[in-house]
Amino acid sequence: SDVCSSDLRMQGLVEDLLTLSRLEGSPVPNFAHSLPLASLLTACESEARGLSETIANGAPPHVIEFQTDPLLAQAMLLGESRELQSALSNLVSNAVRYTPAGGRIQVSVDKSADGCLVLEVRDTGAGIAAEHLPRLTERFYRVDRSRSRESGGTGLGLAIVKHVMQRHGGTLSIASEVGQGSCFKLSFPVNRWKSNH
Repeated sequence: SDVCSSDLRMQGLVEDLLTLSRLEGSPVPNFAHSLPLASLLTACESEARGLSETIANGAPPHVIEFQTDPLLAQAMLLGESRELQSALSNLVSNAVRYTPAGGRIQVSVDKSADGCLVLEVRDTGAGIAAEHLPRLTERFYRVDRSRSRESGGTGLGLAIVKHVMQRHGGTLSIASEVGQGSCFKLSFPVNRWKSNH
Protein backbone atom coordinates (compact mmCIF):
# COMPACT_ATOMS: atom_id res chain seq x y z
CA SER A 1 0.00 0.00 0.00
CA ASP A 2 2.92 2.36 0.74
CA VAL A 3 4.38 1.61 -2.69
CA CYS A 4 1.00 2.24 -4.28
CA SER A 5 0.52 5.57 -2.50
CA SER A 6 4.05 6.74 -3.32
CA ASP A 7 3.46 5.81 -6.97
CA LEU A 8 0.25 7.85 -6.95
CA ARG A 9 2.02 10.76 -5.28
CA MET A 10 4.79 10.64 -7.91
CA GLN A 11 2.18 10.53 -10.68
CA GLY A 12 0.40 13.55 -9.15
CA LEU A 13 3.70 15.42 -8.89
CA VAL A 14 4.58 14.72 -12.54
CA GLU A 15 1.10 15.83 -13.66
CA ASP A 16 1.33 19.06 -11.65
CA LEU A 17 4.82 19.84 -12.98
CA LEU A 18 3.60 19.27 -16.55
CA THR A 19 0.61 21.52 -15.89
CA LEU A 20 2.86 24.30 -14.61
CA SER A 21 5.24 24.08 -17.56
CA ARG A 22 2.29 24.09 -19.97
CA LEU A 23 0.86 27.20 -18.26
CA GLU A 24 4.20 28.99 -18.48
CA GLY A 25 4.78 28.08 -22.10
CA SER A 26 1.42 28.81 -23.67
CA PRO A 27 -0.17 32.09 -24.81
CA VAL A 28 -2.68 33.89 -22.60
CA PRO A 29 -6.13 32.27 -22.98
CA ASN A 30 -8.34 34.08 -25.47
CA PHE A 31 -11.93 35.18 -24.93
CA ALA A 32 -13.48 32.89 -27.54
CA HIS A 33 -13.81 29.90 -25.22
CA SER A 34 -16.23 29.85 -22.32
CA LEU A 35 -17.07 27.59 -19.42
CA PRO A 36 -20.53 27.62 -17.80
CA LEU A 37 -20.04 28.43 -14.13
CA ALA A 38 -22.77 25.92 -13.19
CA SER A 39 -20.92 23.00 -14.78
CA LEU A 40 -17.63 24.06 -13.13
CA LEU A 41 -19.34 24.11 -9.71
CA THR A 42 -21.11 20.78 -10.29
CA ALA A 43 -17.87 19.05 -11.29
CA CYS A 44 -15.96 20.44 -8.29
CA GLU A 45 -18.76 19.57 -5.86
CA SER A 46 -18.87 15.98 -7.07
CA GLU A 47 -15.06 15.73 -6.85
CA ALA A 48 -15.08 17.19 -3.31
CA ARG A 49 -17.72 14.73 -2.09
CA GLY A 50 -15.85 11.79 -3.62
CA LEU A 51 -12.55 12.87 -2.05
CA SER A 52 -14.23 13.46 1.32
CA GLU A 53 -15.71 9.94 1.34
CA THR A 54 -12.35 8.41 0.37
CA ILE A 55 -10.49 10.28 3.10
CA ALA A 56 -13.22 9.80 5.74
CA ASN A 57 -12.69 6.04 5.83
CA GLY A 58 -15.65 5.54 8.17
CA ALA A 59 -15.35 8.89 10.02
CA PRO A 60 -18.10 11.50 9.51
CA PRO A 61 -17.74 13.05 6.05
CA HIS A 62 -17.29 16.78 5.59
CA VAL A 63 -20.28 19.08 5.38
CA ILE A 64 -19.89 20.47 1.85
CA GLU A 65 -22.06 23.40 0.75
CA PHE A 66 -22.06 25.07 -2.65
CA GLN A 67 -24.04 28.31 -2.50
CA THR A 68 -24.77 30.33 -5.60
CA ASP A 69 -27.11 33.14 -6.43
CA PRO A 70 -29.37 31.61 -9.15
CA LEU A 71 -28.66 34.50 -11.54
CA LEU A 72 -24.89 34.35 -11.07
CA ALA A 73 -24.99 30.57 -11.46
CA GLN A 74 -25.89 31.12 -15.10
CA ALA A 75 -22.71 33.13 -15.76
CA MET A 76 -20.03 32.04 -18.23
CA LEU A 77 -16.31 32.28 -17.48
CA LEU A 78 -14.24 33.28 -20.51
CA GLY A 79 -10.97 31.44 -20.91
CA GLU A 80 -9.37 28.02 -20.93
CA SER A 81 -11.84 25.61 -19.33
CA ARG A 82 -9.24 23.03 -18.29
CA GLU A 83 -7.25 25.73 -16.46
CA LEU A 84 -10.32 27.23 -14.79
CA GLN A 85 -11.42 23.76 -13.67
CA SER A 86 -7.94 23.10 -12.29
CA ALA A 87 -7.91 26.35 -10.28
CA LEU A 88 -11.18 25.77 -8.42
CA SER A 89 -10.61 22.03 -8.12
CA ASN A 90 -7.23 22.62 -6.43
CA LEU A 91 -8.77 24.96 -3.85
CA VAL A 92 -11.70 22.67 -3.09
CA SER A 93 -9.60 19.52 -2.79
CA ASN A 94 -7.11 21.37 -0.52
CA ALA A 95 -10.01 22.41 1.70
CA VAL A 96 -11.19 18.79 1.96
CA ARG A 97 -7.68 17.44 2.61
CA TYR A 98 -6.79 19.95 5.31
CA THR A 99 -10.13 20.05 7.13
CA PRO A 100 -10.73 17.38 9.80
CA ALA A 101 -13.56 14.86 9.36
CA GLY A 102 -16.96 16.41 9.97
CA GLY A 103 -15.65 19.93 9.23
CA ARG A 104 -17.43 22.36 6.92
CA ILE A 105 -16.41 23.50 3.44
CA GLN A 106 -18.40 26.28 1.79
CA VAL A 107 -18.03 27.37 -1.81
CA SER A 108 -19.86 30.53 -2.82
CA VAL A 109 -20.09 32.85 -5.81
CA ASP A 110 -20.56 36.59 -5.57
CA LYS A 111 -20.10 39.76 -7.54
CA SER A 112 -17.82 42.42 -6.05
CA ALA A 113 -18.55 46.15 -6.04
CA ASP A 114 -16.16 46.64 -8.98
CA GLY A 115 -17.90 43.96 -11.07
CA CYS A 116 -15.49 41.06 -10.53
CA LEU A 117 -16.92 37.56 -10.27
CA VAL A 118 -15.62 36.08 -7.00
CA LEU A 119 -15.46 32.37 -6.20
CA GLU A 120 -14.78 31.78 -2.52
CA VAL A 121 -13.72 28.53 -0.83
CA ARG A 122 -14.00 28.64 2.95
CA ASP A 123 -13.10 25.84 5.36
CA THR A 124 -13.06 25.11 9.10
CA GLY A 125 -9.60 23.51 9.02
CA ALA A 126 -6.67 24.23 11.33
CA GLY A 127 -5.94 27.55 9.64
CA ILE A 128 -2.56 28.91 8.56
CA ALA A 129 -0.32 31.24 10.57
CA ALA A 130 0.13 34.73 9.12
CA GLU A 131 3.85 34.33 8.41
CA HIS A 132 3.14 31.51 5.92
CA LEU A 133 0.46 33.30 3.89
CA PRO A 134 2.74 35.32 1.55
CA ARG A 135 4.67 32.18 0.58
CA LEU A 136 1.81 29.71 0.08
CA THR A 137 1.82 30.03 -3.71
CA GLU A 138 5.56 29.26 -4.01
CA ARG A 139 6.36 25.89 -5.53
CA PHE A 140 6.85 23.15 -2.95
CA TYR A 141 6.40 25.55 -0.02
CA ARG A 142 5.16 23.53 2.95
CA VAL A 143 3.48 24.84 6.07
CA ASP A 144 3.80 21.40 7.65
CA ARG A 145 5.77 18.74 5.81
CA SER A 146 4.40 15.73 7.64
CA ARG A 147 0.79 16.86 7.25
CA SER A 148 1.12 17.52 3.53
CA ARG A 149 2.75 14.12 3.03
CA GLU A 150 -0.22 12.43 4.72
CA SER A 151 -2.72 14.43 2.68
CA GLY A 152 -1.18 13.46 -0.65
CA GLY A 153 -0.56 17.05 -1.81
CA THR A 154 2.26 17.81 -4.26
CA GLY A 155 3.11 21.31 -3.01
CA LEU A 156 2.28 22.73 -6.44
CA GLY A 157 -1.49 23.20 -6.28
CA LEU A 158 -1.53 26.85 -5.18
CA ALA A 159 1.29 27.73 -7.59
CA ILE A 160 -0.93 26.36 -10.37
CA VAL A 161 -3.95 28.31 -9.11
CA LYS A 162 -1.94 31.56 -8.99
CA HIS A 163 -0.65 31.00 -12.54
CA VAL A 164 -4.11 30.26 -13.91
CA MET A 165 -5.51 33.42 -12.31
CA GLN A 166 -2.65 35.59 -13.62
CA ARG A 167 -3.20 34.20 -17.11
CA HIS A 168 -6.89 35.16 -16.87
CA GLY A 169 -6.14 38.64 -15.50
CA GLY A 170 -7.55 37.69 -12.10
CA THR A 171 -6.26 37.25 -8.57
CA LEU A 172 -6.02 34.62 -5.85
CA SER A 173 -6.30 36.00 -2.33
CA ILE A 174 -5.90 34.07 0.89
CA ALA A 175 -7.07 34.87 4.41
CA SER A 176 -6.62 32.52 7.34
CA GLU A 177 -6.57 32.37 11.10
CA VAL A 178 -5.06 29.58 13.16
CA GLY A 179 -7.83 27.54 14.78
CA GLN A 180 -10.52 29.24 12.68
CA GLY A 181 -9.99 27.97 9.14
CA SER A 182 -9.11 29.58 5.82
CA CYS A 183 -10.72 31.46 2.96
CA PHE A 184 -9.39 31.37 -0.61
CA LYS A 185 -10.86 33.75 -3.21
CA LEU A 186 -10.61 33.70 -6.98
CA SER A 187 -11.53 37.08 -8.50
CA PHE A 188 -12.21 37.27 -12.23
CA PRO A 189 -12.22 40.72 -13.84
CA VAL A 190 -15.23 42.06 -15.74
CA ASN A 191 -13.80 41.03 -19.14
CA ARG A 192 -13.42 37.38 -18.07
CA TRP A 193 -17.03 36.59 -17.36
CA LYS A 194 -20.44 37.37 -18.73
CA SER A 195 -23.91 37.07 -17.35
CA ASN A 196 -26.56 35.39 -19.44
CA HIS A 197 -29.04 38.16 -18.61
